[in-house]
Amino acid sequence: MAPFVLIPILVLIALSGLFVVKQQTAAIVERFGRFLTIRQSGLHFKIPLIDKISGRISLRILQLDVIVETKTKDDVFVKLKVSVQYKVVQEKVYDAFYKLDYPQDQITSYVFDVVRAVVPKMKLDDVFEKKDDIANAVKGELNDAMINYGYDIIKALVTDIDPDSEVKAAMNRINAAERKKVAAQYEGDAERILIVEKAKAEAESKRLQGQGIADQRREIARGLEESVDVLNGVGINSQEASALIVVTQHYDTLQSIGEETNSNLILLPNSPQAGSEMLNNMVASFTASNQIGEAMKAQNLNKKKNKGSSDDGA
Repeated sequence: MAPFVLIPILVLIALSGLFVVKQQTAAIVERFGRFLTIRQSGLHFKIPLIDKISGRISLRILQLDVIVETKTKDDVFVKLKVSVQYKVVQEKVYDAFYKLDYPQDQITSYVFDVVRAVVPKMKLDDVFEKKDDIANAVKGELNDAMINYGYDIIKALVTDIDPDSEVKAAMNRINAAERKKVAAQYEGDAERILIVEKAKAEAESKRLQGQGIADQRREIARGLEESVDVLNGVGINSQEASALIVVTQHYDTLQSIGEETNSNLILLPNSPQAGSEMLNNMVASFTASNQIGEAMKAQNLNKKKNKGSSDDGA
């Protein structure tokens, strides 16, 4: 009966010597407390009750986030979040396992040391603009220190810069004031351009208006000249023709005033003195119109004579 009992026990002991190491992992095997070997991924065997797996180390890329509070050159306290990506060098698993108990604490210490040495030399604005310089300084310092312990620093990133809340509020007010200043400049430029263009438009309008008035007066004079010629042709002398034209224009003016619903009509007083003054004014107007008509008539006769002379000469 003894062999039947002993065989299962031996089988169980033998099976206990089998172990599996996962992918991207290394297992450290010791014999009686002394380092024996490093096993990579796969199925392995160790001597039961003699060999022991003292630990396993991940070969994957790991990340450690470190928050450092420090002061800038312009006396502003700021918190920086530095993310360090690192991994164990496969050829240096022994150093990584036996030389450091807590590698994260070692990395954190170096990050604090570098950040508090670099950032106090920068102003707050430079910290935002040159965060890559800070990250490169951290990576360089960590690489030189941690490679001896079997760790490779893949990347160091400054992922967050958090100044004091009052400083952030002041920075936002400065930014808002700067944007308002720029907006005011643009609005001033737009208003100035609008004023200039409006002045140009008014000047052009006045020029065209003056040209229109000049053309209108020219056509009125030409029409008066033709009217006088027509009236002279039917036996009405220049004085009578001028008076008739003036009276006609007078009634045309009254008619146009009457057509406007919102127009104001001024009636002159019907006193003898006022009537006398009105009559004198009309007589003066008729006389002036007669003189104008005679002058225009003489000018037309001279034109006809000059034309006749030129025809005879031809």
